[in-house]
Amino acid sequence: MRERSMLLVTLLAAILVTVVTTAVLVLVEPAAPRSEAVRTGALSGGAVIALYALWLNDRRRRIEEARHDLEGEKVADERFARSVELLGNDADQVRVGALHALAWLAGSTPRYKQTVLDVLCAYLRRPFEHPGLPDAAEASDATPQRDPVADREREVRLTAQRLITDLLPWGEDRDPRAYHLDLTGARLEHFRLEGRRIGRLTARGARFHGITRLSQLDAAKPVWLTDAVFSGRLDMRDARFHGGVSFRRATFGGEVALAGATVASFVDLTTAAPGTQVGTMRAEDGTRVEGAPGRWAVEALAP
Repeated sequence: MRERSMLLVTLLAAILVTVVTTAVLVLVEPAAPRSEAVRTGALSGGAVIALYALWLNDRRRRIEEARHDLEGEKVADERFARSVELLGNDADQVRVGALHALAWLAGSTPRYKQTVLDVLCAYLRRPFEHPGLPDAAEASDATPQRDPVADREREVRLTAQRLITDLLPWGEDRDPRAYHLDLTGARLEHFRLEGRRIGRLTARGARFHGITRLSQLDAAKPVWLTDAVFSGRLDMRDARFHGGVSFRRATFGGEVALAGATVASFVDLTTAAPGTQVGTMRAEDGTRVEGAPGRWAVEALAP
């Protein structure tokens, strides 16, 4: 309807321009041939119609682009829903494929990245036991037996951990958004966030097995490690906790590397200090300290 109205207006405008142009030329140059005046007037009217055609083509192009974008969003939504559904499949190969499909979607459709990270974290929060994990092995008098089902699930979980690391911005990545991770109660093995930029990390009650690498981590929001258990080494060298960090009731079974780490806003040290600390963490001016520092190697807390 709108295009018909615009076409009618354009035709009337073209006729008006043609008549006015021809009349002006005849009045200004009465000696000139009338055919030249008519031809010039017709060209002026044709220019109006040409402008309308250009506008119409541009409008149709924008409509087509909008339709294409809408179709793309629909396809992305369907792919996301299908991938999440496949995470419940019994076959570990299918679950791994679903994880990679979600990661691809997060890379190709930025609006999905936080949602995909939430799904990957939710997968890691699922209950999981494996006889090869350090605390499980130490709790048993006998050498832990292999569990094929748990082994396959372990590989799926390691894939989810790696994809989380790969999706987070680091280095020269210009993605300005601070992505949040919720790993409350998760069991993580050789977890790595070194050099990544994140928003909030919530790992209350999480169990970290093997080496946990948080070196050069840049956290804009609080890092909650309340009640976390670190069975192996914790590497936090050169990490920057802009939003603060909580170690309340956390336990450490291995060395903690603090060299070059900085913390702002707050630091909660309501727990026993690690047995072995390498380097010191620097608390910036105005940082709120909770708990008794004790033997923690935090520079600004020295009297």
